[in-house]
Amino acid sequence: MAMEFRSSSRRRQIFGSVIAAILLLFIHGAHSFYLPGVAPQDFEKGDELKVKVNKLSSIKTQLPYSYYSLPFCRPKKIVDSTENLGEVLRGDRIENAPYSFKMREAQMCNVLCRVTLDAKTAKEFKEKIDDEYRVNMILDNLPLVVPIDRLDQGSPSVVYQLGYHVGLKGQYEGSKEQKYFMHNHLAFTVRYHRDMQTDAARIVGFEVKPYSVKHEYEGKWSEKTRLTTCDPHTKRLVVSSATPQEVDNKKEIIFTYDVDFQESEVKWASRWDAYLLMSDNQIHWFSIVNSLMIVLFLSGMVAMIMLRTLYRDISRYNELETQEEAQEETGWKLVHGDVFRPPTNSDLLCVYVGTGVQCLGMVLVTMIFAMLGFLSPSNRGGLMTAMLLLWVFMGLFAGYASSRLYKMFKGTEWKRIAFRTAFLFPAVVSGIFFVLNALIWGQKSSGAVPFGTMFALIFLWFGISVPLVFVGGYIGFKKPALDDPVKTNKIPRQIPEQAWYMNPVFSILIGGILPFGAVFIELFFILTSIWLNQFYYIFGFLFLVFVILMVTCAEITIVLCYFQLCSEDYLWWWRSYLTSGSSALYLFLYAAFYFFTKLQITKLVSAMLYFGYMLIASYAFFVLTGTIGFYACLWFTRLIYSSVKID
Repeated sequence: MAMEFRSSSRRRQIFGSVIAAILLLFIHGAHSFYLPGVAPQDFEKGDELKVKVNKLSSIKTQLPYSYYSLPFCRPKKIVDSTENLGEVLRGDRIENAPYSFKMREAQMCNVLCRVTLDAKTAKEFKEKIDDEYRVNMILDNLPLVVPIDRLDQGSPSVVYQLGYHVGLKGQYEGSKEQKYFMHNHLAFTVRYHRDMQTDAARIVGFEVKPYSVKHEYEGKWSEKTRLTTCDPHTKRLVVSSATPQEVDNKKEIIFTYDVDFQESEVKWASRWDAYLLMSDNQIHWFSIVNSLMIVLFLSGMVAMIMLRTLYRDISRYNELETQEEAQEETGWKLVHGDVFRPPTNSDLLCVYVGTGVQCLGMVLVTMIFAMLGFLSPSNRGGLMTAMLLLWVFMGLFAGYASSRLYKMFKGTEWKRIAFRTAFLFPAVVSGIFFVLNALIWGQKSSGAVPFGTMFALIFLWFGISVPLVFVGGYIGFKKPALDDPVKTNKIPRQIPEQAWYMNPVFSILIGGILPFGAVFIELFFILTSIWLNQFYYIFGFLFLVFVILMVTCAEITIVLCYFQLCSEDYLWWWRSYLTSGSSALYLFLYAAFYFFTKLQITKLVSAMLYFGYMLIASYAFFVLTGTIGFYACLWFTRLIYSSVKID
């Protein structure tokens, strides 16, 4: 007895340790746990720092442009940086910049260049200012941010805006005419953490304060001309935009910059914390609690069905002597001879289930990697690249799942199913993507995917994904088919007239509300990060919400499937898929609501891009949630019909 007690106590300790480790992982994930992603670089005093420019971005148009598409100051030779697949798809275009920084050597009023605008270039600048474009830069893999002071619950705090605005609109005092002003003076602040022993430093922050200044100078312009508005010798520095630089035809603009270096207590490994800091953790916890309430409600219903109703039904069925007595009890046993009859369009169902397994595998593995910190924010485009590659390799599981189900439906042509699984979903997504890409090309945006990248995507699809789907299909079809728990009658049973609330369209639409309700709060933050150019790195919360989504999809489908079978309606195959899959309709409707209430998009092309991409996301969500609901219902029906004695 003592031995048994010790071993059970030991098991409880191990179980407690595992639970504690999982909770710790979730808490870390919820608070932006990440790995730095790249090796740190040490800089000695006087070392040259390479500043790079990235795309011009706008939350009003969602169309990125290359930095040098505007007549900014240029280096002698423009060099493109190597970019990964995700960066190219995001529209990133990273190039060298004309700025010259030296580590821990402050510079004041450095003149970059002088530009005289003509009518065309003035119009280009005005258009970008109108659309609120921001300039993005990078130093030591850190993005440039503009610190903005704000009051947060009565106490001052700093929030960071990615990139600085190209310019601003305003009026001169006493005038009502709208003018355009350029941010032509940049006051950079580079924060560094110094090693006390070696005196080497690592960059931990890259900030800027932009100013609009109409620079003045005496005499004719030359390379050695000293400005009277910004001169370190006379200690005249730019601290405000009191005399702004106007943008207009034949206007002369002089671009200048300051660089200041400030020592920081922030260590290199924690330098991304300021970018990823979320001040709305309470809202995320509210989202989790809200979702858990839905899950508990559904779990209670499922438990009641499984433990009380089903247990009572099964025990009574197994004790009944005549079929007449069974008919008096309830309806779900009556359809045992039809419940596993293959549905209409069973081939298409197999294809969609296989695609859903592919989506589910991609999302789960991506989230686990992100939660463990492997998809570091310093690796721009890493998340998108990982998702694309995982999608391709999950083709193996897609082929396997679709052919296994196909064989269960007594199908014989597995190659046809594998072919449709490999092509149906990607073809629809690619079709929408090509149309959207053509629209971006028409706007001459850097967001348009180049032909080289397009070829790489096609190679990933045809060269890797398609063969893997066929391999998975072959393996799945070679496996023995799943035997049905009960025999199927040769003649289909007539379905009695259903109550209004069991109407397929009504029950399918009702079924999608709860899964969507479990995720819609987190969905707000995801849409904000995508369309309002903000960081999203709280994958701990997201993983919890995704687990809750899976449980909700499974439970709501089981509940509605049980009610359907009790009504003697055995056509559950497609309905189980569509019940949880209908949450995608609510996702798209919410995306439309978000567009009209939160975004300031006015251009038709930008609106088409938004709804095009959200249509792709909703389609993927439909396939994913539908598959979860389908497998839950398949497990449930096999379980209950294998538990009763059928004569």
